[in-house]
Amino acid sequence: MDEKLEQIKEYWNQRIHDMEMTEHALGTLGFFNDLEAYRYEKLNYLPGVVNFESFSGKKVLEIGCGIGTDLVRFARGGAIVTGVDLSETAVDLAVKNFRLHNLEADLRVGNGESLEFPDNTFDAVYAHGVLQYTADITRMIHESFRVLKSGGVFIGMLYNRKGWLNAMSSLFKVDLEHDDAPVFNLYTQQEFKKFLGLFHEVSIVPERFPVKSRLQKGWKAFFFNTVFVGFFNLIPRAWVRQWGWHLMGFGVKNDA
Repeated sequence: MDEKLEQIKEYWNQRIHDMEMTEHALGTLGFFNDLEAYRYEKLNYLPGVVNFESFSGKKVLEIGCGIGTDLVRFARGGAIVTGVDLSETAVDLAVKNFRLHNLEADLRVGNGESLEFPDNTFDAVYAHGVLQYTADITRMIHESFRVLKSGGVFIGMLYNRKGWLNAMSSLFKVDLEHDDAPVFNLYTQQEFKKFLGLFHEVSIVPERFPVKSRLQKGWKAFFFNTVFVGFFNLIPRAWVRQWGWHLMGFGVKNDA
């Protein structure tokens, strides 16, 4: 593993998304349930866009599975799931998450830029929130394409350089979450579409618009939750769609 990937691995071994949103002990059922509840409160668009239940009986690989929150959703929906992550910390927690929810998964420490799976193995590859943090995004997407079966679908997310949250960060001089990571990149819709050039039926859908947040306190909470979120959500979604913070990318593998 090269130096950059080692740095990425060490960074994520020391961090867990949204730890501050639970008071339960690390690795307990309450811990996992709290983080799951907060994730889908914050990313309220995700179940509708991904439709986890539609992959029942399909072999699904998640690259950058973290503690397994989304992968649990796929498994609950009947998918045969595999998860890889550079972080041993994340994979250890994902194993506990699945065990506590009485679900099965193949979970392993692994590099999404060099997957240890044969060609044409999976019906779907899912990479939500990992592409912007990896050393070589092109290589990760090519590996995703390689391990997909013909007709298989890639679902990925990365951050929108033209998104509302990036604009807010610049305007109010507030750091973006994990912008201190060894790799942290923002992309445009056109750039994402180019990355997915191997795939057919490619679509890029901007998502994640402002929702009330429990992270802010005091006057910042009032301004963000009441003023900004309230105003933003009065605007017809079609007018602001391009400013979604998350770019959801979809592509189908077609060997023909």
